[in-house]
Amino acid sequence: VWNQTEPQPAAARLLSLCFLKTAGVWVPPMYLWVLGPIHLLYIHRHDKGYLQMSRLFKAKMVLGFALIILCTSSVSVTLWRIRQGTPQALEFLIHPTVWLTTMSFAMFLIHAERKKGVQASGVLFGYWLLCFLFPATSTAQQASQGDFQSDPFRHLSTYLYLSLVVAEFALSCFADQPPFFPKRPPQPNPCPKAGASFPSKAMFWWVSGLVWRGYWRPLGPKDLWSLGRENSSEELVSQLEKQWTRNRSAAQRHTKATAFKRKGNRCAETPEMETLLQQQGGKRGPLLRAIWQVGRSTFLLGTLSLIISDVFRFTVPKLLSLFLEFIGDPKTPAWKGYLLAMLMFLSACLQTLFEQQHMYRLKVLQMRLRIAITGLVYRKVLALSSSSRKASAVGDVVNLVSVDVQRLTESITYLNGLWLPLIWIVICFLYLWQLLGPSALTAIAVFLSLLPLNFFITKKRNHHQEEQMRQKDSRARLTSCILRNVRTVKYHGWEGAFLDRVLCIRAQELGALRTSSLLFSVSLVSFQVSTFLVALVVFAIHTLVAEENAMDAEKAFVTLTVLNILNKAQAFLPFSIHSVVQGFGFARPGYPLTVWLPSSAWKKLTLRPWTQGPADVVRAEFSGKGVGGMREPAGLPLPTDGMPGSQLRGCRHVLASTGEDYIRIQEGTFAWSLESPPCLHRINLTVPQGCLLAVVGPVGAGKSSLLSALLGELSKVEGSVSIKGPVAYVPQEAWVQNMSVVDNVCFGQELDLPWLERVLEACALWPDVGSFPAGVHTQTGEQGMNLSGGQKQRLSLARAVYRKAAVYLLDDPLAALDARVGQHVFNQVIGPDGLLQGTTRILVTHALHVLPQADWIVVLEDGAIAEMGSFQELLHRKGTLAGLLDGARQPGDGGEGEAEPPASAKDRRGSAGGGRPEGGPERSMKLVPEKDSATSEAQTAVPLDDPEGAGQPKGENSMQYGRVKATMYLTYLRAVGTPLCLHALFLFFCQQVASFCRGYWLSLWADDPTVDGRQTHAALRGWVFGLLGCLQGTPASLPHSPSSSSTRGFLRAPSPTPPWLTLSFLNICANVLGPNTDLHP
Repeated sequence: VWNQTEPQPAAARLLSLCFLKTAGVWVPPMYLWVLGPIHLLYIHRHDKGYLQMSRLFKAKMVLGFALIILCTSSVSVTLWRIRQGTPQALEFLIHPTVWLTTMSFAMFLIHAERKKGVQASGVLFGYWLLCFLFPATSTAQQASQGDFQSDPFRHLSTYLYLSLVVAEFALSCFADQPPFFPKRPPQPNPCPKAGASFPSKAMFWWVSGLVWRGYWRPLGPKDLWSLGRENSSEELVSQLEKQWTRNRSAAQRHTKATAFKRKGNRCAETPEMETLLQQQGGKRGPLLRAIWQVGRSTFLLGTLSLIISDVFRFTVPKLLSLFLEFIGDPKTPAWKGYLLAMLMFLSACLQTLFEQQHMYRLKVLQMRLRIAITGLVYRKVLALSSSSRKASAVGDVVNLVSVDVQRLTESITYLNGLWLPLIWIVICFLYLWQLLGPSALTAIAVFLSLLPLNFFITKKRNHHQEEQMRQKDSRARLTSCILRNVRTVKYHGWEGAFLDRVLCIRAQELGALRTSSLLFSVSLVSFQVSTFLVALVVFAIHTLVAEENAMDAEKAFVTLTVLNILNKAQAFLPFSIHSVVQGFGFARPGYPLTVWLPSSAWKKLTLRPWTQGPADVVRAEFSGKGVGGMREPAGLPLPTDGMPGSQLRGCRHVLASTGEDYIRIQEGTFAWSLESPPCLHRINLTVPQGCLLAVVGPVGAGKSSLLSALLGELSKVEGSVSIKGPVAYVPQEAWVQNMSVVDNVCFGQELDLPWLERVLEACALWPDVGSFPAGVHTQTGEQGMNLSGGQKQRLSLARAVYRKAAVYLLDDPLAALDARVGQHVFNQVIGPDGLLQGTTRILVTHALHVLPQADWIVVLEDGAIAEMGSFQELLHRKGTLAGLLDGARQPGDGGEGEAEPPASAKDRRGSAGGGRPEGGPERSMKLVPEKDSATSEAQTAVPLDDPEGAGQPKGENSMQYGRVKATMYLTYLRAVGTPLCLHALFLFFCQQVASFCRGYWLSLWADDPTVDGRQTHAALRGWVFGLLGCLQGTPASLPHSPSSSSTRGFLRAPSPTPPWLTLSFLNICANVLGPNTDLHP
């Protein structure tokens, strides 16, 4: 709004003085009083610990109190003059009062931020900026007019106020020191964003150090900043799981009530009702609601940044229109043009700044949601029952994590593209109406005529997407099956047959994908053509209908600017629809992600008071139909003490402070699935605290099944299972990760060096670790050292012992060990005087010579308990155990440790010794084959601190730095085909040339002279403009060579194939090729 009533001064004056003074008084206080309470609530909920009274804080408070004194003096002087009879305007009393209260509130905010650990405040930064801009502009106009000469006090107080505000604004550009007593422990190499100032956060200056470091040298893992707690998987997965469980329960209750009404108020839950519960529960979208509840704050802040960016986006056409008016009027002062050019530049910069803030927040939200959903899928995988594992393959999990979760989270970035482009289109129509008048109405008809086509394309694309996902799941399962049995496939020469099956499924998948991509291309082209049609129709009608409507520079270039914004909306809208429909389709009912999470394989809990003992002891039971549990890897302890995964086994283990029975099975009948016959019958078992229970029996008697029942892996037909305390499980098949020895043993727990030494010594690993090149930091697995079966078994046992659990389930851990090492491990770890003394242990074993040291023995036969009792009692009974011992004494049996006659408990305990014997390392070294002196010396000094460069895996994957070679691009071009690439490049070149010529032709049209109020060449200009617009359509194609060539190359690779290569190839097929084939069209 230009002030045309007052004379134009020589200084820059854009708005009227009255408006600037009014806005300068009321806008900053309104800003602070609206955002201040919200900011107080936020910092109260996110307390980081108080800050010390630094120099920065003291300077802010001194300047703030000076401003309060200045406002108080202004009010006092005004009141004094009124009492003296001098008439004063009411604004001289109201304005200082408003500023006095607002400045007091600002000082309170500064103090509250120090108490809550806020190092830099964006709210106060914006407040001090507004306090400076509006009064500075109005003061500059007043100074140019000489209004201050009549009142020296207000003249002095105004300039003093501006000086203090500028100082406060300068101080708000710096960040305070970190909290003195932080609520969370400090992390090594923290992210600098936490301690960055607000301008640094807004401009992303806090990343500059990493960028410069990467410019001068290659970045490594040590250069990466540690994640904060808000970005950790533990925090994110727990939040999503909590919200998802709550929404799932609410949806089931609502659906159950609805089904109850439909069934005529019958209480029995039929299988049809169970199916209805699952279907209706999925339709209500508990996963999408949980995602919204977890990430809505970040998403709304990103949306607000995008809205502000759009405000500056549409400011540019208006400023351009004013600038063209300035060019057309030679009498306008030059300062006006400079000011408009500066405002256009600032609008473009602020638009980019807020748009990048929007993208940053949504990318962070995408990362957090991907971590949370992936963690939720992994927790479900670990909690699968045995029947659910039969129906699932590794490829399904890889598909879920690599494709489904990725596309679902990527669609969050384009969610605002569903509604914001529509607002852009409406605003563009308003601009066109202001420029071209009623001719802009023709654009509405063009868009409305294309809406039915877009709805039809979207519906068809959904159908083809479902077909593509079904084929993709089939391909992933078949590929996973081939990878698991790749040696058999290669040895029998079946590569060609299986490759044909994979390519056949891939061809069907590509057929659905090609059709979907073709429909997407049609949708995209229709939106691009619609932009051109709008320009052609509007310009033609505007110039041809009325003779006085001539094209000028303002109409042409401002309209072209508006149409460019419209073009972006046209391109963004179909892409957003495509991404959101495709991404949110994975969260619809019937899709793998929604089928996995709410399926019946989740454990159901029933918490009841313990039938014996104090009332505060809690009993956790398996209950419900189809209850299963996860098969924990070797030596993997159950996370129960304060960890978020404490419910993975289907029961929450609560360590009782009193009471003796830690394990109890009452009338337990178990089966591997509800359809199969029971494998355990009427098991009644009670194990007190500190008891060593040995479970023996012939092969197939159900010994391992008994441990699986305790773990919850079997479906409970009847009875109850109760366990108190954290549980550690050591299965018969050892499981070792591709990590260092210390990481395998600690398995995520804090490193306790004395306890680690005791565990390694007791498990007879100390001599082995001493011979490793990097000691406990030596890498194991396919890229490290190859361990023998006995070493893996002892490492698995060491992992469980290091956990310090209350209950240990040991499934024949001595089977892979020779007699002397097995005896040592039993004496030092499992036996009455071992490290596990005082804990509850259930030992399944075939080593019958250790039975005399067991407190209680259970003999299983045909899935039932044949007899139980102490070793001497069972020998006198001459029952099943006596038969097993007689069979072990027969000549010809080469069982491990079974041929040795059982000795008395007294002799065994005497050989084991008590606790950790003196000279333990020397005694352990005698249990392994003799080595040379050099090796023995190396065993005496096992490195526990990771030296620089030690423990690196053999053949570690290296990363190449520099630019991508041209040969890599040529490889992709050859895969697509040289004629197709040249055809695409030629069409792209033609499209760009036509776009440039169309803009240039429009400028020529605007420069045409007018004769008698009309342009003589309007028809020719319109026809050529339409012809250039028709040359912008390009066809699309879909390559499918990468998948087939990759599969063919893998099947032709030499055997044996490392396990990591098979998993990497499966991930490539599911993750890398999927998005590429979708983006190529």
